[in-house]
Amino acid sequence: MESNQSPPRKRPRRDRNREKGPCSNPAQEMEHEIWRDFPEDLFETVIARLPVAAIFRFRTVCRKWNSLLGSDNFSHQYSEVPHGLPWLYTITHENANNNVAMYDPSLKKWHHPSVPLAPTKIVIPVASVGGLVCLLDLSHRNFYICNPLMQSLKEIPPRSVQAWSRVAVGMVLNGRNSSDGYRVMWLGNDGTYEIYDSAKNMWYCPGTFPPSIRLPLALNFRSQPVAVGSTLYFMCTEPDGVLSYDVSAGIWKQFAIPLPPHLTDHTLATFQGRVMLVGLLCKNAATCVCIWELQKMTLLWKEVDRMPNIWCLEFYGKHMKMTCLGNSGLLMLSLKANRMNRLVTYNLSKRSGRRFRIACFRVAAKNSG
Repeated sequence: MESNQSPPRKRPRRDRNREKGPCSNPAQEMEHEIWRDFPEDLFETVIARLPVAAIFRFRTVCRKWNSLLGSDNFSHQYSEVPHGLPWLYTITHENANNNVAMYDPSLKKWHHPSVPLAPTKIVIPVASVGGLVCLLDLSHRNFYICNPLMQSLKEIPPRSVQAWSRVAVGMVLNGRNSSDGYRVMWLGNDGTYEIYDSAKNMWYCPGTFPPSIRLPLALNFRSQPVAVGSTLYFMCTEPDGVLSYDVSAGIWKQFAIPLPPHLTDHTLATFQGRVMLVGLLCKNAATCVCIWELQKMTLLWKEVDRMPNIWCLEFYGKHMKMTCLGNSGLLMLSLKANRMNRLVTYNLSKRSGRRFRIACFRVAAKNSG
């Protein structure tokens, strides 16, 4: 190299990219061609494995992607894929409006999706199965089926039996997932009941109660019915026990099961095909939340877990009230007393609880269901 020549300078990367730009266009066009013809069923396979929060964002990309979520094939694939902890669905009522609030236990976060609800009527969630939520208006006359993931709402036909008293409502699936259809059952204290079959889009009454079951039923409406397979379980009082109905077989059974002593607020739950009881024990000034499992052989409640002592000490001497929501082994407990609100989740599979701040409670405290 001659002494009067300066060494060549290294060109900036952006200049080199400009020179390569024209050569990258064919690759970009080829990539566009590949994605344009990408099979829709593979899209659905990928979407079905996304977290629920990501699926809500996925809907907003374009109309075509939004329509993919409404296909029967996607519903089938989504039901076959194992997912994480289930979400908890609530409705808050502010200024006579229905507002959906859903809690994601994986992210420990509340979501407020724009799910369409009956605009002129206050509705409460009364049952759920397979990702579907059954809503009932305050007049106890009109039923709605909401699919939060699909952001859809359907009003089912009016009941043929004009019963205006309070009813207990449960849901079961016709098959393995919601694409096979579902059935909604309502039951009154006087023994009147009906079942709605989504496959036939009609209500029907399978028959009357067997003579062995005492009427009136004295249903505990604070405990929502729970489903194990095609069987619904209702909590009863006077005498304390459980009433079950196999929707597929049409078989009623009644079990007189004494409640644990010193039990105040309580509700049914399910976990892996087992019937559970969640209750608030209050003895003298001590208060504690306990979990029991129904023993199939003895038909007695067996305690399986209780709230840690350090939490129970916080409730000592306070008059507590408890309400409970449950979904596939995940429980959300609302514990309330004067000047104290607590929201607690409990995972039945891990037998672990987590206490939340009061700010989280205020979101769900207005839930009428």
